[in-house]
Amino acid sequence: MNVRSRLLPAALVGSALALGACAPYPYYGPGPVTTVAPRTQYGVVESIDVYRGDGSGPVGVGAVLGGIAGGVIGHQFGSGSGNTAATIAGAVGGAVVGNEVEKQNRVEPTRYRMTVRTDSGSLLQVDNSNDLNLRVGDRVRVEGNRVFRM
Repeated sequence: MNVRSRLLPAALVGSALALGACAPYPYYGPGPVTTVAPRTQYGVVESIDVYRGDGSGPVGVGAVLGGIAGGVIGHQFGSGSGNTAATIAGAVGGAVVGNEVEKQNRVEPTRYRMTVRTDSGSLLQVDNSNDLNLRVGDRVRVEGNRVFRM
């Protein structure tokens, strides 16, 4: 055995011991768990704003599939450097078309932001993605970030 093969295990053990000495005191987990029930408030719906997605999400599967299909179709044309240019142009064009098709077919969730005037006089804004069939003037109960008709 050479010196190098003897020093490597010793160096690993020494570095593990040195790093172990830097560790903080033992951690035994969290302290007692206390759960706080969400505060319930009552009030009247003052306004409901509707937000729809703007379609500006990231480029997705449509662009990738369109780029692949466009590249395959573009590769069928030309030869030499013309073939390379046609492949690149087909891939770029296919990605653009695929992205537009995906945008047209994407279903963006509708979100609702309700403003509730509580019985204490304060205003609460609650964001919700569910259509709760609420109207302005409805009496509601607010628990955490959820609104319930009364």
